[in-house]
Amino acid sequence: MTGTRGIPNIMGGVETHCEELFPLVAEKGYDVTVIRRSEYVKDELSEWKGVKLVNIPSPKKKRFEAIIHTFRAVNRAKKLGADVLHVHAIGPAILTPYAKARGMKVVFTHHGPDYDRDKWGTMAKLILKLGEQLGCRFADEVIVISEVIKNLIAEKCGRTEHVHLIYNGVPDPDFVDCPGYFSELGIEPEKYVLGMCRFVPEKNLHHLVEAFASFKNKHPESNVRLVLAGDADFEDDYSKELKRMARENNVVLTGFVRGEKLHSLLAHASCFVLPSSHEGLPIALLEAMSYHLPVIVSDIPANLEVGLPQNAYFRVGDVAQLSGKLESLLTENEQMRVQYDMEKYQWSRIADQVVSVYNQVCI
Repeated sequence: MTGTRGIPNIMGGVETHCEELFPLVAEKGYDVTVIRRSEYVKDELSEWKGVKLVNIPSPKKKRFEAIIHTFRAVNRAKKLGADVLHVHAIGPAILTPYAKARGMKVVFTHHGPDYDRDKWGTMAKLILKLGEQLGCRFADEVIVISEVIKNLIAEKCGRTEHVHLIYNGVPDPDFVDCPGYFSELGIEPEKYVLGMCRFVPEKNLHHLVEAFASFKNKHPESNVRLVLAGDADFEDDYSKELKRMARENNVVLTGFVRGEKLHSLLAHASCFVLPSSHEGLPIALLEAMSYHLPVIVSDIPANLEVGLPQNAYFRVGDVAQLSGKLESLLTENEQMRVQYDMEKYQWSRIADQVVSVYNQVCI
């Protein structure tokens, strides 16, 4: 497997997806190897939960690292005798024809049209669109994580056969308490709004900071805080400005957080907010739903596909409407919890579906 920075405990949606999924595939008796980008690896593991780990260097430059690493990963996969190369995301998928030429079966998971992300310039967007076309044209089987993406590749790439809709998943919630961590952050249970994602422009966390600041101006007596859990892969002007805004508005910045600390943040939040302008199928949203949190999300197609109550959505980019949604929720339903139907997001079910794809490609 390639296209991910690696597992375990490496920030990113694709990384979380792979961390949850592939130990379950390995449990079913498959010989699974994840090829990691060594620049992101902070451990000395060669195996984790039955998944073999191979580290390959790549330049930590956002415009080049995915393609260079994938090229090296294809060669390593061939050397390791892989029957199937599973490529994640449209950037790495540009090497699908090369992997096919080297004699491997290729499964390509389309996690979303990354060329819509604000961080990419014109040339990068063209390369990503080419990756989408080559992945959809040459892969033996294509997995999509939402109906939106399935329709997109049918329209833009003409790919309608050997396409499998397999949703992102979410693990069972772990309702834990970390009072020492909360004291360190200066927050109280049920007294904070949680935003959880990477600090990149398309996540629109600056809109959340602005909306929360507007709420606090109207309700200066409120002791509710805003907590942003996450960080940037590459520190840039956007992430620096976001952190400056956060500090000026007394927002809590946790940095990249996993494990019990993250679970405790999810277990005790007042609500979860995701104001993105672009998503595939956001795992962070699914995680918040698994903890029964009321959520407020932008009305982009990927979020609409989740099928939340109408009052959970706001117009993407509309800071005033987002602030109003926050005000209604925090002043009227502070202790509310929501029961969502999470059946189709069970990782065990998803692992069975992915294994079925492998079986088809190996026939």
